[in-house]
Amino acid sequence: MLAACSAKASPSEPDGYHIKVSLNGYNNQDMILGYYYNKKMYVTDTSRIENGTAIFKDDASLPGGLYLFYLPDGKFFDVLINNEQHFTIETDTTHLIGQMKITGARESELFLDYQRFIEQQQKKVTELREALKTHESDQAKVEELSRELEATNKNVADFWDNAIEQYPGTFYAQFIKSMKEPVMPEFEIPDDVQNKDSLRQIKRYQFYRDHYFDNIDFTDKRLLRTPFFVHKLETYFDRMLIQMPDTIVDASIDIIERSRGTEEMFRFLVQFTFNKANESKIMGMDAAMVALAEKYYLTGEAHWAAEDFLENLATRVRDIKPTLIGKKAHDMQMESNTGQIYRLHELTAAVTVVVFYEPSCGHCKTAIPKLYKEVFEPYRNKGVQVFAVYSMADPEEWQTFIDKHELFDWINVYDPYHQTRFRNYYDIRSTPMIYVLDRHKNIAAKRLDVEQLPGFIDHLLKQQ
Repeated sequence: MLAACSAKASPSEPDGYHIKVSLNGYNNQDMILGYYYNKKMYVTDTSRIENGTAIFKDDASLPGGLYLFYLPDGKFFDVLINNEQHFTIETDTTHLIGQMKITGARESELFLDYQRFIEQQQKKVTELREALKTHESDQAKVEELSRELEATNKNVADFWDNAIEQYPGTFYAQFIKSMKEPVMPEFEIPDDVQNKDSLRQIKRYQFYRDHYFDNIDFTDKRLLRTPFFVHKLETYFDRMLIQMPDTIVDASIDIIERSRGTEEMFRFLVQFTFNKANESKIMGMDAAMVALAEKYYLTGEAHWAAEDFLENLATRVRDIKPTLIGKKAHDMQMESNTGQIYRLHELTAAVTVVVFYEPSCGHCKTAIPKLYKEVFEPYRNKGVQVFAVYSMADPEEWQTFIDKHELFDWINVYDPYHQTRFRNYYDIRSTPMIYVLDRHKNIAAKRLDVEQLPGFIDHLLKQQ
């Protein structure tokens, strides 16, 4: 479980926290005080309910954020907590928020009012949408209901704006502001422009992307303990950005640098963006992982990282860098099964497929013959060559496999003494391992399955 950092209360407030919760219907049961962090909920404290009352207290103050009180029957309610941490909560289980009263914490009270307001507006929106479905054939009614729906949405926006204006400097106002979307301007497109609607959509997308974080203060670590912060980050990286390594790196560095001076936020954003890149299933995104590792981890800025992690990461970066998409593939001079010598860079082919395999590998037994039949043979006359590297050192095993599957017409090579160090330069951790090179022997794709090759090769041939 992540350990919460303590946040010092303001000088006018006593140290630590003391929260008394009174509610009916429970006795001799545990209530949990938890908080939100990175899509999960963590336990901060547990208190025994005695005669409908539970008291949470500690000498260390709670970090500001949105906390939840989890009841024995699975119900829970949220409370915004900032500097005022000696307060009471009274409620009724029939309607936790509706019947709740908070005394002694002004920002917590304000947030409770906000919750009630949003609950009412959401109920109204649901009713209006149901009415729209019921009256969808009545145009006049639809227009009336649509105006009401628009008015309801404006009520929410006005509530947010008023909260931000009336309570500047509070976490409550910052919380509200952080949930606001950027206000989209009107884009005037000249009449003589073709595809005006498409251009307007592009401009709207670009504006939304560029202003997506206008209302987020990346130096406010309290936002880390809210359920929406990580969701907003993930939406941005997964849906707002083009999934290209350079784009992801630039966006990552931009938001990380905005958090300078706030250690906890800086650390979280470095870890979040690095993990996003490192865990991505998109081919080529390892370039983003390498860039972020070299900028933050391997320069000593990630001082929290364990020494063994940094050592392993340095090794991993070293192994991956020669195989990044766009890099020139390392040249290899190897001997064929007939005694000829072939150099990878001397091959003249529009596309070169380099595959590393070993006959005893279960996957290789099916993938290599399939590669020959379904890729090499159909594409050989289109300028595609295969550089098939037997990764072991047993010539008899190798020749038997070639003969059995009639792999005679592509280039069969091996390096029994590992003079080329191909395992290092091509990051061979398992087999089969497939790389696709363009006519200049730059890496165009890697780690593809045989089934993915025809479509990618068609695309690459068309480009070239």
